[in-house]
Amino acid sequence: MKIKGLCLAMLLITVNILLFGCSIQGNGNQTKDGKGTNLVVYSWRPEDKDMYEKAFALFEKDHPNIHLKFQPYQSTEYNTILSNALVSGKGPDIIQLRPYSGATSIADSNYLTSLDDLKGLNNIKKEYLDAAKGSDGKVYGVPLSLDSGVIFYNKKIFQDNGISIPKTWEDFMAACKKLKQNNITPIAQAGKDAYLLSLTHSVISPSSYNGSSFVEKLANKQTNLKDPMFVESVQRMKDLTPYFPKNFIALSDVDAQPLFLGGKAAMYINGDYRLESFKQTAPNLSIGIIPGLATESGGSPIVSTWVDGSYAVVKKSPHQKEAKQFMEFLASKSFGKLFSDTVARQSAIDGITPKNSVEKAVAEAGQKNTTPYLMLVKYGTGTPTTKTNFETALQGMYLGKLSVNQVVQEVEKSAEKNQK
Repeated sequence: MKIKGLCLAMLLITVNILLFGCSIQGNGNQTKDGKGTNLVVYSWRPEDKDMYEKAFALFEKDHPNIHLKFQPYQSTEYNTILSNALVSGKGPDIIQLRPYSGATSIADSNYLTSLDDLKGLNNIKKEYLDAAKGSDGKVYGVPLSLDSGVIFYNKKIFQDNGISIPKTWEDFMAACKKLKQNNITPIAQAGKDAYLLSLTHSVISPSSYNGSSFVEKLANKQTNLKDPMFVESVQRMKDLTPYFPKNFIALSDVDAQPLFLGGKAAMYINGDYRLESFKQTAPNLSIGIIPGLATESGGSPIVSTWVDGSYAVVKKSPHQKEAKQFMEFLASKSFGKLFSDTVARQSAIDGITPKNSVEKAVAEAGQKNTTPYLMLVKYGTGTPTTKTNFETALQGMYLGKLSVNQVVQEVEKSAEKNQK
């Protein structure tokens, strides 16, 4: 009897182990009640968890047989984790794509399902869909949001120092000069994180080359990056040096943000997506936003914009039908409104007006006069990318190793090589 009891116990243990092993093998695609399908969604934005919980609940209400599992990772770790998952073939059903070259490289590696026939894509402008295409011209992702490069400013510091909101480059430099004379750091700029340099360039440069008209000439090969207007944009970056923090080239973004949020610097340049986190970190700080600079007094500010990520269906997911149903939801106006209202950002869906008054003002300015974030949208390809080479060259300029003209020569040489 003891032997029979021991055998029965061992049998039960074995069955439990096998069942547990099967639940792991399923990678979350089998629901707890054994009915319906779980879709695992990878993202690099843990901070958007609350928004996704609302979105998933809205979707699942109309699709009770589909259950979504949000699986976010830190942005700095996401690319590596995603790459490992795609290579192994055991990972998510839906993934968040980096924009432009980030999306193209994954699509070209045959990891994604084409979404050309997806219902709702007509809710998204063609130039936004370009951020989620493969080299074959097919659409592989549904763009999530639009970002704009902006100048955040401390309203109280501006008021206390009698500074009007800058409209042009000349106004901006005059404001910086006055702030420095009053012993206030004008701009909380970091230089260690090189991407922040090209981001700052994207905000202050369009008024030097008149935005989209210059970008079109570049695309049509009517000019190149040695154009005097682009040279002027790099010169502007150098001219800002005295208005950055001391030894800013050694500062990271986590060092620069507290300077602005703590009232030690009057301005901070980054994407408008920082607004919501700033409100949470420093709720009592009165923050204003300058959406861009105009080429001349009385002109409209030129707003630098880009698509920040999109969602795609992994080709090896066994749940293509269900995943595409969720993609249709992401392309809908109902999701676009929920997204914009919840996280105070601009949706990539046409016709969605931000509820947040500050974000609404940025969106309206962009509708009047916008231009793409040049280095990200047009020069984000190659190994290394022209964007990366530009950022490295700017760091060299700030370290005294390169002149403005040498920076321009470096970036044009990289552009010629990567466009072949």
